[in-house]
Order: sequence, then structure tokens, then C-alpha cells
Amino acid sequence: MEAKRWTVQIDITEDGDETRARAVLTTRDTSAVTGRGVARRNPVDRPIPEIGDELAASRALEDLAGRLHDVAADDIAGTAGPVRA
Repeated sequence: MEAKRWTVQIDITEDGDETRARAVLTTRDTSAVTGRGVARRNPVDRPIPEIGDELAASRALEDLAGRLHDVAADDIAGTAGPVRA
């Protein structure tokens, strides 16, 4: 049995107190699926960029998971036979 490899690349950008992440899943069999996440630092909090990166990336992965679930649901619906009364 051949193993499959799916790859997720996460790109993170920062602009002031806002951190944005983009998670892109690529496989051999499907087009890319993309999730996005944002984290905003409260101005009264200490600036610790790693925390913003972690929050934005986790939110992008959550968004990606939901979108991947939607792709699977669409694929299931596309393979369903006609409904009989």
C-alpha cells in the first residue's frame, strides 16, 4: 500500500499589532485548500510576537479544517445515488 503525503504550508505576516496566517493544504489528488487566521494584540499587552504567530496559525488551521470538511461533504454529495421515494 502506498503512503500518501499531504503538505500544509503556513505563511505568517505581521503588521503592527495584527498577525495574519494563511495555511495551504496541497495533495496529489485535489486542488489546494486554504484557511486563514488573524490575531490582534491588545495594546496594553507586552509585545511577544510568538504568541500572535501561534494564535493566527491555529486559527488558520481551524479554518482550513472546516474548509476541508466542506470539500469532503461536497464529494460525498456528488457520489450519492438518486433518492428513491
